Amino acid sequence: MKSILILLSLTVLLVAQKNPVRVGNVFPHLTVHADGIGSISETGIGALIPWANKLWAVGYVAHIQGSNIGLYEIDEDMTWRLHPESVTGTFANRLVHWESGQAIIGPHLIDPDGLVRTIPEMAKYRLAATMRHLFDPENKVYFLTMEGFLWEVDVNSLESKQLFDLNIELDFPEGRPPHFKGGFTAQGRVVVAANRYWEEDFLGTVQGGRLAEWDGESWTILEKFPFVEVSGKQNPRTGKAYGNTLYATGWSKSSVILRVLHAGQWKRYLLPKASHSFDHAWNTEWMRIREVQTERYLMDVHGMFYDLPALVYDGWVWGIRPVCTHLRIIPDFVFWRGLFVLAGDQTDNAVGQPQSGLWFGNIDDLWSFGKPGGWGGPWWEEPIDAGEFSDPFLLTGFDKKVVHLAHNSTDSVTFTIQVDFLGNGTWKHYTSITVSPETGYAHHEFTDGFSAHWVRVKVNRDCVGSVYFIYH
Repeated sequence: MKSILILLSLTVLLVAQKNPVRVGNVFPHLTVHADGIGSISETGIGALIPWANKLWAVGYVAHIQGSNIGLYEIDEDMTWRLHPESVTGTFANRLVHWESGQAIIGPHLIDPDGLVRTIPEMAKYRLAATMRHLFDPENKVYFLTMEGFLWEVDVNSLESKQLFDLNIELDFPEGRPPHFKGGFTAQGRVVVAANRYWEEDFLGTVQGGRLAEWDGESWTILEKFPFVEVSGKQNPRTGKAYGNTLYATGWSKSSVILRVLHAGQWKRYLLPKASHSFDHAWNTEWMRIREVQTERYLMDVHGMFYDLPALVYDGWVWGIRPVCTHLRIIPDFVFWRGLFVLAGDQTDNAVGQPQSGLWFGNIDDLWSFGKPGGWGGPWWEEPIDAGEFSDPFLLTGFDKKVVHLAHNSTDSVTFTIQVDFLGNGTWKHYTSITVSPETGYAHHEFTDGFSAHWVRVKVNRDCVGSVYFIYH
């Protein structure tokens, strides 16, 4: 009788593997589970990469505390396994190193036949990014840890060498450790992002975030706001990054920040936030920019997906288009076997056993998510210099638009609004609004159907004020 029951159980298991249950866009069996006892935080899927005829996924727990997760390989029939080389850790990095014919995900290197090697030293750290090497890209890569250590690793011998402790190099506030989230190599520099953000950062008493670059000789701090992602175009034939576009995303109290590096020059743009739920150092796992189809990019930041141009012409970014809003935590997304795949970070120990799954669909399914909307602007109750235009703020892609103008001056303040409908820096006067000291406030509703790509504002006198857009 016992033998019959075992045989029946095996038969059911085999049938289930060959005919996996699918609920909507989810296969429940493709779920990363951490042990309920001992895993004291979340369990997410930190990175995805199609390679060696499989989809590879790497899981993560916070602070390397947990067990029973690691490197997963998924076959075309949706069967999967936890690879024998698995290491439980906090991993959200991936890179294809075309020169050596290896995919790097977590602390693992995978050859074209699916043979996996693990870098012992990197398995000890929380890994935020793997980047191309500035001087020996044929043989070496950089690893950035969330703790702020930059390592150099030989992809052949696996020899590892720590180059920098960025806590020291980037002048972080004493006693406030950083939280590095992303990095990329392009245009002769390594660019890294750290997103520390607590209430004191919100209040402006501390600036713990960073966007910084290293040219091989010295480090330069570009921003002291929190940044989460750095990404650009990579040529799959040579493995070398194109030199004409690099994107970095972060945020301030008032808006999302988009920095763009083109031909060695940085530009700064502002975007709306679709949710304030992402205004937190630990609640940003891991808003990404990815090439999801050939030469087509998507950007996920602060609860909104954008269609993002891969290239920049004439030094200006145009064609950024909001696609949808969402409340998912999406650490990574890729295309695999005709499917658009979203990773997740969905359940932590606060509500039960930590676990996360994958979502399979089509890229056009994003348009059935939430309608684009959000809020933000160049200034939130802060000093504004007379005659200085704000950074460009995204205006296109939203049905209803209103701007709120406020100041605390004892004199009237005139706010001048300009729009750039071409997206190439050709600014045109839209309107001027004078706000009296008696009210200190005015608003303007844009007519339905009005759209330009960017909007910017200036004031005619120094003041402490706010310019804030709300879109529906």
